[in-house]
Amino acid sequence: MLKRFNAPKLLERLRNKRLVFVGDSLNRGQWVSMVCLVDSIIPSSLKSMQSIANGSLNIFKIKEYNATIENYWSPLLVESNSDDPVNHRVPERTVRIKAIEKHAKYWTDADYIVFNTYLWWRRPLMNALWGSFGDPNGIYKRVEMLRVYEMAMRTWSDWLEVHVNRNKTQLFFVSMSPTHERAEEWGATKGDNCYKETDMIAKEGYWGKGSDPKMMQVVENVLDDLKTRGLNVQMLNITQLSEYRKEGHPSIYRKQWEPLTREQISNPNGYADCIHWCLPGVPDVWNELLYAYIFDQ
Repeated sequence: MLKRFNAPKLLERLRNKRLVFVGDSLNRGQWVSMVCLVDSIIPSSLKSMQSIANGSLNIFKIKEYNATIENYWSPLLVESNSDDPVNHRVPERTVRIKAIEKHAKYWTDADYIVFNTYLWWRRPLMNALWGSFGDPNGIYKRVEMLRVYEMAMRTWSDWLEVHVNRNKTQLFFVSMSPTHERAEEWGATKGDNCYKETDMIAKEGYWGKGSDPKMMQVVENVLDDLKTRGLNVQMLNITQLSEYRKEGHPSIYRKQWEPLTREQISNPNGYADCIHWCLPGVPDVWNELLYAYIFDQ
């Protein structure tokens, strides 16, 4: 029932406009998918790629249409100590729970904004900071993850309510992207994961432990509240359809940031990527959903 993806039609809709993907590496994968879906019809002389803001903002520009498809790295949406697009692997993840302006200034005037934030929150407790990094008067507190996630989403939603031009900008939020790191959940050998998986999960309604319904409910509550304040954010619910695709991950064919040791190579399950998605692949379907919503508005 989905509309067939039509790249020229989408580019015409994006003429003189900005489409911005804001979030983590799953969101970046969806951005790469969207760029690939339109790239082949654009002559080399009429497109460019630019990286600014210390690499946090990547801009694919289609010159003929004066349009851009952009990705902004902000894995927790609010400001955090994981905001550097390269050096973000920190042992103690901390969020400035009331601060979002540092990031938001890069997407304020966009025409379409696609947000996500999920996997970077997956830990029992988070460090929440009231104040600024380096401020001796700042207040740090360890907070249960679901609570701090809700506080961050409220900061995000309050910013949208005040700053978004409702006559211009269409807003989207992508639901959680499933992981397939426990093969026993779909009846395979315990201790295995998506490595060597070649078939979809056929059980209707399958839901793995890598997806957290409580976090999804937080998002739905925040979006419902925004709607009562006159601001519509369309949920792109990709979770259930992606749950079945245990064979859609890069597995051992992921990019390795450092050379693997012999010990690592001997245990493929240990370094298989069962979080991100192959391209072409699952994120293309997410963008078909996005395309359908864009043209239904």
